[in-house]
Amino acid sequence: MAINLQKGQREVIAAPKFAIGLGWDTNNASTGSGFDLDASVFILGENKKLLSDEHFVFYNNLKTVDGSVEHTGDNLTGDGDGDDETINVDLSKIDARATELCVVVTIHDAEKRKQNFGQVRNSFVRIYNVDTNAEILKYELEEDFSIETAVEFGRIYKRNNEWKFEAVGVGMQGGLQEYLNRYN
Repeated sequence: MAINLQKGQREVIAAPKFAIGLGWDTNNASTGSGFDLDASVFILGENKKLLSDEHFVFYNNLKTVDGSVEHTGDNLTGDGDGDDETINVDLSKIDARATELCVVVTIHDAEKRKQNFGQVRNSFVRIYNVDTNAEILKYELEEDFSIETAVEFGRIYKRNNEWKFEAVGVGMQGGLQEYLNRYN
């Protein structure tokens, strides 16, 4: 049975191999452009910085060199039920220097398209077993992000040789570049 997390709640991830499913729907109010939300993962070291450029997984770099984190592809519309984008993780392959995986979702060209997360609903992040599809945990974002164009959905971090997921749900204005500036 899956654990439904609240903002700030943490839970141990026992399985080294799992998938991160991210989903969302857009409001009916039209901005004149389609929504393109993008999931990304920043693999960080103890200094809270990217281990290298190859440890930033997103629509233009779908896989780490070691194969520990793999984005299955960019969903340009978010249409349909269930996960809109998926990231596969195998912690048994991850670089030994890694201490955190930061999972963010940004709105592509948000400023130009006049879009923000206030126009997005039913947002969630879930972690599930890739072999059985059994959901391990889920965090549904319930905040109203009226001006934010990027949201850190959650983070997976290592403490005392144990990996945990933390439900973060923190938004900011800006896009992928702001996260790159923070973690580079």
